[in-house]
Amino acid sequence: MADADDVRRLALALPDVVEVDSAGFDFRVGGKGFVWSYPERTPGTPRRIRTDIAVLYVGDEAEKQALLLGEPEVFFTTSAYDGLPLVMLRLAQVDVDRLEELVTDAWHMRAPGPLVGERDTTAPASHQS
Repeated sequence: MADADDVRRLALALPDVVEVDSAGFDFRVGGKGFVWSYPERTPGTPRRIRTDIAVLYVGDEAEKQALLLGEPEVFFTTSAYDGLPLVMLRLAQVDVDRLEELVTDAWHMRAPGPLVGERDTTAPASHQS
């Protein structure tokens, strides 16, 4: 079972990651967000930051749909993310190894090309995407 501390540790272990000051967690690379805590919005109530749910950048709509349909107990979305390559991840539903894969993949898709190439040549083979 993963949690917000695992997200923070894994994200900050990646090259050139910056944590943005927030009520939860919010990580960027090259100025682009790749994983952050879910800002739950319920009409008539203030926004609530959910650190038990991570919003992850995914490659495209096809990957998003594959995750949502393949593992609905793990991944979900809301209408606020329609048309965006983002999914929500229930942290309690994944182990740390799976979370590391998801966070690393999200970083890989958002990091500037030269940074990705540099990491791919120095990362252990088991952690390359």
